[in-house]
Amino acid sequence: MAGQFRGYVWDPLLILSQIVLVQTVYYSSLGLWLALVDTLVRSSLSLDQMFDAEILGFSTPPGQLSMMSFILKALTCALGLLYFIRRGKQCLDFTVTVHFFHLLGCWFYSSRFPSALTWWLVQAVCIALMAVIGEYLCLRTELKEIPLNSAPKSNV
Repeated sequence: MAGQFRGYVWDPLLILSQIVLVQTVYYSSLGLWLALVDTLVRSSLSLDQMFDAEILGFSTPPGQLSMMSFILKALTCALGLLYFIRRGKQCLDFTVTVHFFHLLGCWFYSSRFPSALTWWLVQAVCIALMAVIGEYLCLRTELKEIPLNSAPKSNV
């Protein structure tokens, strides 16, 4: 490891806790966005909006509102990647992992594999938005200048 700026240490407990944390941010932000959108249009909140692949769609107002909530969730989760992952190289990994677990959750909840094209399109857009924006935000913080001298500068 000598000669490297930042050595990588395999820490499975850290990775597992980050996965759980990002998954928590994923579902809490999705739940909050769905609740906010449902209260604005006076609709009833249900788990089907989160886990049923057939709800998402362009043709019905509940499907459109759910799609909007999923997109807003992706933006919120990108901030979660910034605060909890903090590595641009790992943003895509955590994004795909969290969406894979969501796929398993949808499959388990509805007892069938999601086959709706709109569900897959929304998930692809969410993965792209969350990964790209999260990576951009993480790289912005990684590329900040490192102060070398903490003493105040004096003009001589």
